Amino acid sequence: MRVLLIGSGGREHALAASLAEDESVTKLICAPGNPGMAALGDCVPVNQTDPAAVASLAVTSAADLVIVGPEAPLVAGVADAVRAKGIPVYGPSGEAALIEGSKAFAKEVMAAAGVPTAAARVCKTREEAEAALDEFGAPYVVKDDGLAAGKGVVVTDDRAQALAHAMDCDRVVIEEYLDGPEVSLFVVSDGKHAKALLPAQDFKRIGDGGTGPNTGGMGAYTPLPWAPDDLVAEIMERVAEPTLAELAGRGKPFVGTLYCGLALTSKGLKVVEFNARFGDPEIQAILALLETPLGGLLYAAATGKLESFGHLWWREGAAVCVVVSNEGYPGDTVTGRPLYGADEAGIFHAGTALDTSGQLIATGGRVLNCVGIGGSIAQARQEAYALAEGVKLEGGYFRKDIAANI
Repeated sequence: MRVLLIGSGGREHALAASLAEDESVTKLICAPGNPGMAALGDCVPVNQTDPAAVASLAVTSAADLVIVGPEAPLVAGVADAVRAKGIPVYGPSGEAALIEGSKAFAKEVMAAAGVPTAAARVCKTREEAEAALDEFGAPYVVKDDGLAAGKGVVVTDDRAQALAHAMDCDRVVIEEYLDGPEVSLFVVSDGKHAKALLPAQDFKRIGDGGTGPNTGGMGAYTPLPWAPDDLVAEIMERVAEPTLAELAGRGKPFVGTLYCGLALTSKGLKVVEFNARFGDPEIQAILALLETPLGGLLYAAATGKLESFGHLWWREGAAVCVVVSNEGYPGDTVTGRPLYGADEAGIFHAGTALDTSGQLIATGGRVLNCVGIGGSIAQARQEAYALAEGVKLEGGYFRKDIAANI
């Protein structure tokens, strides 16, 4: 099976590594890919948010399966263009991807499906935002309605900061604060049937102890030893399956990954957000434990055959991912500095490139994902931090408390 993987980040590098281990994958093409992915497949240039360009590449590369990694190409309709060529694609249509592309749409779908979530107000004006902030009170939760690469959410006790964020966005969703620990669950769907991966937990804030602004994610771990045994079954029954059924009933069947971001609140399970793709950096840890061949799983979903695919198999133990970020992230990031120690097994490239001399440099906010595996979370954490500490990047930064005291 020839697989075309769209994307260039740490999520896609981790997907590429898992696909390269799948014996059914005879050829892997990464577009545009990154220096780390170049060791696993052919990297070819493409404008990944241009549906026609991606569809053309899928045809010329004779792809048997196209996997779209990031959210922006999905919302742009890349999966639709590839499907129009008759090529199986793992990734939702542009309409279905609005479950991530518009938080207002996601709230509408959840209300129709009876999915538990935070009370919310959609605001376009200063007056509407002020009224919503006063209604829900602190901590204030303000979300940019559109895509923001994981950085469009402000959670703060400072009303002025919350209002300022609302005014920086064209439209926002302001909602009640959800207490309790957060959980990520990725659900692989073929539009009718679904299979859940291992639950994970990520760390959104830039600083140790959950301080500072939100980021795209500074680390993650799986499994969750503290979670109830029936957690995944409850999420599937109360959240994932009703949401997928609602989308299908609207003529927007969801084929791909439904990311369920949830809070286990004092009032029960509630949805924080949906995404239309694998979450980063949680999937890096989850894939480290997946024994089931990834290519076969995603092909079954892309071709509507998930029901007969069988059970998923997992390695024993735990996995922890630690993100090495660039100086200034998640604000104005310093880029172009030399990067060393990034070629170790378990390190995935998230924001790297080669300069004109062939030197590896840091180009993104989140630069590397360091994944450790062990018999316990403590052991996996030790391995992940050993990798992170071996990275040399001027101004580089990583949280020291990922998966601590679990």
